[in-house]
Order: sequence, then C-alpha cells, then structure tokens
Amino acid sequence: MAKPLMAKATAVWLVDNTTISFKQIADFVGMHELEVQGIADGDVAAGVKGFDPIANNQLTQEEIDTAQGNPLHKLKLKFNPAASGEEKRRGPRYTPLSKRQDRPNSILWLVKFHPELSDGQIAKLVGTTKPTIQSIRERTHWNISNMQPIDPVALGLCKQSELDAIVQKAAAKKAAEGGVMSDDERRKLVSTEQSLEMDSAPKIPSAIEGLETFSLSDDGEDKPEDEPVVDADSFFNLPKSGSDEEDEDDLRP
Repeated sequence: MAKPLMAKATAVWLVDNTTISFKQIADFVGMHELEVQGIADGDVAAGVKGFDPIANNQLTQEEIDTAQGNPLHKLKLKFNPAASGEEKRRGPRYTPLSKRQDRPNSILWLVKFHPELSDGQIAKLVGTTKPTIQSIRERTHWNISNMQPIDPVALGLCKQSELDAIVQKAAAKKAAEGGVMSDDERRKLVSTEQSLEMDSAPKIPSAIEGLETFSLSDDGEDKPEDEPVVDADSFFNLPKSGSDEEDEDDLRP
C-alpha cells in the first residue's frame, strides 16, 4: 500500500485535527499504533510540525469524515507523488565518477563467470553500454591487458540481490528455451529426465592412449593383448645350437 509524504508529520496533523483512531492513523502512515499514541501523549515527534494531507492533495475531507464515523474504515491515499514517481528512465543507470574506472573490471567478471547474461542485462546492472560490453567479450577493449575480473557487488556497482535476480532470470529464460546449463557457465541443475538423456562422462582420460591394448596377466602385470603367453617350462627346453651338438659328439665314446 502506498504511504503519504512526510508520514510522521501527517500523523501529527491527523492526531491534532481529527478524531480518527490511532489504529487507523497508524495503518495509513505506516507506523505502529503505539507510536501514534506516543504522538498524542507528546512523547514522540516532539517539535514536528503537522503536515496537512488535505491541502497537499493526499486525502479528501470526505475520506476523513468517513473514517471518523467508522472506526473500521481504512484511509485511502488520494495522490502520492513519491509513490507514483517520475516516468522510469530507460538506459543504463547512473554510476558515480569515483566508480566508473572500475566498471570494465566488473563487466569482465560478469562476462567470465555469467556468460548466460545478455549485453542488455549487464548494461542495466552496472550502468554501461553494449559496445563496451561487446569489446570486452571480444577482448578488443583498449585496456583489456590491464583489466582484472572483479565482482560488481564488491565494487559497489550493484547489490547482491540485484545480481542474483538477474542471474535467475537469465537461467529461467535459458531453461524455457530448452537449454541445459553447464558447470562452466554456472547454470542451474537440470531435471532428472534431461540428465538421463545426456552422454555419460568418460571415466578414463581420453588423452592416455594405448591403455586399451594391454590386458592383465596371471601375475597381475600389464601385457599387450597380442603378445603370446609364455609357459615357464619352455625356458628349460630351449632349442640346441650347432656348438652344443658338436660338444655332445666329442663326449661320445
């Protein structure tokens, strides 16, 4: 519910000039009922000048008369310039001069750790332009060699709640398009059905080649599959050479 301008001063005026109950005034100005009672007792808002809501076009006399006749009636704000505000300005937010030099570092951080964010979302979050973001994405920025990725929240360029909200929005959009988030892109977990459809990760690094050509021998050591199995008894039945046969002939009687 919209609240009136100068809530405490408005409560002072209503206490002094009407017979509306403390509960009705408290609900209208957004204060606690005991605070309004403290205003009536002089313990709260001492020295505060009352702010006429009728003269300032926030309440009508008919609304006040209705509330005075019915203790259960809730006052309704007629017009609140602060609540309606000016037309929302489009474009990047204003960044103080003292923090503008840190803006490229924050953009680099967002591009690196949250690639799912669009240029428009980044521009809105830290107050920059799409050409600047594009130059950092393509690493063509004039100062890219001296830039370091720094969290925009740590730099004070945005709030953590704003960053979380825009990341969740980007994740929801990606999920609605049917995309699956990867660990590198810091996206959300996929459903069980989607994960079952994904290819299983290899258990052995693909860079190690030749392991598949070896098998385990009887003694627990690796050996090539094509190498013939050697029997231990074969070492004692070696083929005879020519010199060995001559030696045997000399020994015969």
